[in-house]
Amino acid sequence: MSQHSTAPTVERNDAKNRYEILVDGKRAGLTAYLDRGEQRVFYHTVVDEAFAGQGLASRLVQEALTDVRDSGKRIVPVCPYVAKFLTKHDEFSDITDPVTPEVLQWLDTELG
Repeated sequence: MSQHSTAPTVERNDAKNRYEILVDGKRAGLTAYLDRGEQRVFYHTVVDEAFAGQGLASRLVQEALTDVRDSGKRIVPVCPYVAKFLTKHDEFSDITDPVTPEVLQWLDTELG
C-alpha cells in the first residue's frame, strides 16, 4: 500500500524568479521567469525525472500563468514548454505577447 501524499502545490518564489511545484514538500519542478516591465518572460521549465509522467509540468504552468493574469502582467513564452502549453490553452491568448528578437536579446543580456 502506498502512503497517502498531499496534492501538489505551486508556489511563486520571487527571490529566485520562478514558480515551483512541490510534492510532499519537495520541489518536483520549476518554471523560471524574468520580469521585463509588465511582461513576465518564461524561459525554462523542468520537472525532476522522479516525478515525470504525473502531469506536474502542465499543472505548474497552468497555475503560474493564472498567477500572471491575477497580477496584471503579460506572458512571453520563450520556454518551448510554455509556448506549447499556450497552443492548447487559448484562455491565456489575451495576455500573451509574441517572442521578439528584442525580448530574446534582452533575455540573453539578463541571463549573461
